[in-house]
Amino acid sequence: MGLFCDVALPVPLDRTFTYSVEGDAAPVVGARVLVPFSGQRLMGVVVRVHGEAPAEGVEVKPVQAVLDEQALLPDELMRLAVWIAQYYVAPLGEVLRGMLPLAAEVKRQFVYRIGEAGRRVLYEGAAKGSSRRSKLTAEEQNREYAVLNYLEDGEVAKASALRSATQANKGLLDGMVRKKWLVREAAAEERDARRLEKVAVLVGPGAEGGVRLPRLNENQLAVMAEMAAVGGRILVRDLRRMEVPDSTLGTLVKRGLVVIEEVAQAFAMGGIQTAGKKSAHEHALNETQMEALGTLAVALERGKFAPHLLYGVTGSGKTAVYFAAMQRALLAGKSSLLLVPEIGLTPAMTGQMVAGFGSEVALLHSGLTPDERAEQWHRIRRGEARIVVGTRSAVFAPMVDLGLIIVDEEHDSSYKQEETPRYHGRDVAVMRGKLNEAVVVLGSATPSLESWANADRGRYARVEMLSRVMDRPLPAVELVDMRAEFQAVGKEEVFSRMLLEETKATLDRGEQAIILLNRRGYSFVVMCRSCGEKIECENCAISMTYHKPVEGTDGRAPAGQRLECHYCGFRRSVPKACLKCGSEHLYYLGAGSQQGEERLQELFPGARIGRMDRDTVRGRSDMERLLTRLHAGEINLLVGTQMIAKGHDIHGVTLVGVVGADFALGLPDFRAAERVFQLLTQVSGRAGRGDLPGKVVVQTYYPDHYAIQFAAKHDYPSFVAKEMNYRRWMHYPPFTVLANVIVQSDKLEEATGWAATLGRWFERTPMEKVRVLGPAAAPIVRLKRIYRYHFVLKAEKRSVLGETLRGMLRYAERQGIGRRNLVIDVDAVHLM
Repeated sequence: MGLFCDVALPVPLDRTFTYSVEGDAAPVVGARVLVPFSGQRLMGVVVRVHGEAPAEGVEVKPVQAVLDEQALLPDELMRLAVWIAQYYVAPLGEVLRGMLPLAAEVKRQFVYRIGEAGRRVLYEGAAKGSSRRSKLTAEEQNREYAVLNYLEDGEVAKASALRSATQANKGLLDGMVRKKWLVREAAAEERDARRLEKVAVLVGPGAEGGVRLPRLNENQLAVMAEMAAVGGRILVRDLRRMEVPDSTLGTLVKRGLVVIEEVAQAFAMGGIQTAGKKSAHEHALNETQMEALGTLAVALERGKFAPHLLYGVTGSGKTAVYFAAMQRALLAGKSSLLLVPEIGLTPAMTGQMVAGFGSEVALLHSGLTPDERAEQWHRIRRGEARIVVGTRSAVFAPMVDLGLIIVDEEHDSSYKQEETPRYHGRDVAVMRGKLNEAVVVLGSATPSLESWANADRGRYARVEMLSRVMDRPLPAVELVDMRAEFQAVGKEEVFSRMLLEETKATLDRGEQAIILLNRRGYSFVVMCRSCGEKIECENCAISMTYHKPVEGTDGRAPAGQRLECHYCGFRRSVPKACLKCGSEHLYYLGAGSQQGEERLQELFPGARIGRMDRDTVRGRSDMERLLTRLHAGEINLLVGTQMIAKGHDIHGVTLVGVVGADFALGLPDFRAAERVFQLLTQVSGRAGRGDLPGKVVVQTYYPDHYAIQFAAKHDYPSFVAKEMNYRRWMHYPPFTVLANVIVQSDKLEEATGWAATLGRWFERTPMEKVRVLGPAAAPIVRLKRIYRYHFVLKAEKRSVLGETLRGMLRYAERQGIGRRNLVIDVDAVHLM
């Protein structure tokens, strides 16, 4: 009897695929394999090994390569993957692809082979000569025939080899594929992803002092002297900084004086330098922190699944409790996982963890290179790192003896994946804790309403920390009614008089201030004053943002002065006149963080101003450098987007200004009030964390809105009580379960037609207490040239919602609606 395996592949299909196993190397469940699929060679994960032959007449292709002798994913992660696929109605193969950050270990490339049409053209050309009936030049036609001749034997060729041998460019090869002269296939093969670097080592006479060396020239002697001065071993890249030819080192190697070795490249863990400030493990816990730790310690001793909601006001010392709990877990022989919502928070948290746990710490986030991610992943899997700090995807880290999972800022929407599989990192963390019998801690000063409701229902144990460390007061909050401000000054201003007065006084006292202006760019709308037309992205139904040229550029679109879409990245230069009516009167509306920085520089020329947004923080180290400067006092006035609101602990900040954060109250999203309250509370918490008290100035057009009022009073329980009433009345989470279904296509008629087809299915299909809203155009109806229509489904039971969605998928498949054209977002955080 033959042996077969079912493989989950990273394709948008809700099924696995069966392959035959040949030879003695039988794969195990959880191992990676390379298999043929639809003209490609894909990497998949084995989910089942069996002897059940497929039905008669069904062709089964063999596994081409087994990449792992042992299961790369342990049983608990395989079970977690199956749960995610079921819960979020996602293809299992795409879930497993997200679990394995090992793309660096598989090299993907395109190969070409001659097609039947190409073979006919080649033979006809040889028999009759070319007719030259082509739009291509004679030289390009000759290159086409050169490609066909190169591939005549039927073997495949890599794109690089083909271009090198025939001088054919990518455009020519693409044209031949379109004419079906060539067949292009995606291939995959195993690759060594170890990060190695070369070290030069002195050997022979060169390594022995006082021994006469053979005759050397000046450059060779300089290299030998440099190596001897550092103990005989030096990185080759360090040697190259010397002003000597590259051939010098090669000559020394040939003469047997130096050998080149490959060693593992050091990994830069990073972290923020905070001179004079204690790390989390150096703080003595106060009474409130000890009570919180005591609750977690009891749960750790029991060794059973125990989810906790740690509700602590900003500045209450939650990080110190996290650290102490991780120490307890480590002493008990257990590993700990700490999730943070964004890469921007990893430098500070990593610095704290490394200071306390040293080499036990591993780091996982998307800012690492593929090779670095693979290296850290394998360290964790081997048990070399028992403390893992990372963003959302780190919830899949292959940890040994996992005993504690901490989700910091658990309310943050960054934990929700916005591409398939659309999982929520917080909820997956809870399920992983359940599968591992681990303690789970969800920490926040503004918990999500879902987590608060779970605590109310007894599913989570609630732990409260209601005072700041050292009994420091929460900052006083003052509201500025921008409607009254406009009446008083007679024009629209970015900053109110009160905010400017408070900022000046803060800087004069030698303290630091932070101003939140939650929009990137200079102005977020460019509009024609004559006809009212807005300049929109050519790919998305959204206004383009104006970015002013920075000092030292020539003003061309790529360098600075440009309009940019923050959804697809499309850029264009600023037009001289309206694209619709030709008027030269273009009006720039709204203020972004770039304009805020410029205005502050005009008002406070002596201030040391910094800006934190996606334009200034692009690379892995940008955030570290900026925060290090802020901690050191090199920056005393920071302006930025919501990146500045999350988790930063800068003791010199005594003033926080909030500008334009309430615009989100006008968005078509039932979570708008919750988001505004959370943002205001979080950014307010950056003030007064040191010895000096803090103050917050909030500019708003909705001073009477309950989210604004309760945020000003730091009254989370009262906000929750009021918001819960609205959610209950309108049947929104946490009182129902929700899914957003998007029907999408690059053709408008297809998107609308398919939406109507599914709408009719929903109307005639009996469903148990499932409400369907739609179909309707999505708030952003066109995104990246894709038209989007959506349904919002609300149900009382999750099982009913899941079955309804799976039934819709089966019907869509029968109607010829591709799985790629349907986006299912269970527990959707954004409905845009």
